[in-house]
Amino acid sequence: MQKLNRKNYKGYRIYPERILQFGEGNFLRAFVDWQVQVLNEKTDFNGSVVVVQPRGSEKIERLNNQDGLFTLYLQGIKDGCPVSEHIVIDSISRGINLFTDYQAYIELSAQEELRFIISNTTEAGIAYDPKDKLEDLPQKSFPGKLTAFLYHRFQAFSGDPKRGCVIIPCELIENNGKVLKEIILKYAQNWNLGNGFINWIEQANTFCSSLVDRIVPGFPSDTFNEKTTELGYQDELMVVGEQYHLWVIEGPEFIKHELPVEGTGLNTIIVNDLTPFRTRKVRILNGAHTAMTPVAYLSGLETVEEAVGDKEVGLFIREMITEEILPGLEGNTADLVVYAEEVLGRFANPYIKHYLMSISLNSISKFITRNLPSLIDYTKKSNVLPPRMVFALSCLIYFYRGKRGEENISLQDRTETLEFFKSTWEMYENKKIDIYALAERVLSEKKLWGMDLHTISNLTDTVIKHLSQIEQLGVRNALIELSHTSIHK
Repeated sequence: MQKLNRKNYKGYRIYPERILQFGEGNFLRAFVDWQVQVLNEKTDFNGSVVVVQPRGSEKIERLNNQDGLFTLYLQGIKDGCPVSEHIVIDSISRGINLFTDYQAYIELSAQEELRFIISNTTEAGIAYDPKDKLEDLPQKSFPGKLTAFLYHRFQAFSGDPKRGCVIIPCELIENNGKVLKEIILKYAQNWNLGNGFINWIEQANTFCSSLVDRIVPGFPSDTFNEKTTELGYQDELMVVGEQYHLWVIEGPEFIKHELPVEGTGLNTIIVNDLTPFRTRKVRILNGAHTAMTPVAYLSGLETVEEAVGDKEVGLFIREMITEEILPGLEGNTADLVVYAEEVLGRFANPYIKHYLMSISLNSISKFITRNLPSLIDYTKKSNVLPPRMVFALSCLIYFYRGKRGEENISLQDRTETLEFFKSTWEMYENKKIDIYALAERVLSEKKLWGMDLHTISNLTDTVIKHLSQIEQLGVRNALIELSHTSIHK
């Protein structure tokens, strides 16, 4: 069977290299590179993507072996119907291995047509590394690599203000564009790159914060053979994503002209302030993910689809969103309701296997960011605790016991977090503390939550009640008991 590459793909097109992309992973290929393809097909954007790797190089080699080509499967609900469709993406021109061909990276910085820089290096990627130096080939950190690239571009064009770039990071941190710019300026200062370069960064380059939203499970290992037979060729970089997508870019008006998304069908919008979009996504979609995970998993479920389709857990998720999360959000109520329904529909996507255990990574810090604001806002507004959110918190504490019946749970979190819960639950199991002391110890640990949750009125007592019932009845029966008592009185 033939492999996917330029020689075997008749529709291959060549475009000017207008975008530098930090990240060769599944998400950017299924999100940004797909959108570039749509822009090329429906507008005069006329641009391709050069990919560099933030870390290793194995996928860069595979990408070049396929001439940047890969197959994207979009699977999910489209116009009310389940749809599975695929397309070959040809918007990537090449990959540059920074460890073996750094000179090509420097040469790219001198290409006139280059205009955009996009990244997704995980939340940990936008960080300052004091060990990085301009002379490193390459620098260890992503911001260090980008500073070096921009400095070479500054030199290549003698500081021409027309040769700056539009930089759009996609990492899931707040104000990602602003944070990235601050780190680059710190490198410029510490590397003594001069006031001319610093002024060029400030005046000729535009750093846009952005918010991305598309569920991308990635390589379809469970259906790869079936899809290969369907396609009739070998593709080692095949990727699966859902139909839904949203890209909110916070930037000046001119971005709308340089990224002509209007009229293309892309759900990409350029705004002055993305805060409302970020808040609703983090609290509704991410918040529901984090809250449902311990409840559903400890109820014997494995995936998000199973969770929303389950009688008790599905009702819990829906009512938590509509009755406890939405009331605390600012904005048009009708729009929020529509977005919440879209999220629930995406959760039920029959094509996407989104495992709860994959969502459980770093659940404590996720709960702080995604769920605690909803819990606090609801309590302030209603003078009572949000019952489902508190139940989810109780299940989360029980989840960190590391057991589902006789089965061990492979917890993934910071070492100090795991050690704290391990010692706390061992104290309880050895009868050195009772369930009240356990709840008070966990909730009052400021290093865990960033605040003393024990000070929230009635929270500790309510968590104790839930933990006791979970011990006696199990999570599913405790959830049924909750729905029959405190919620639906």
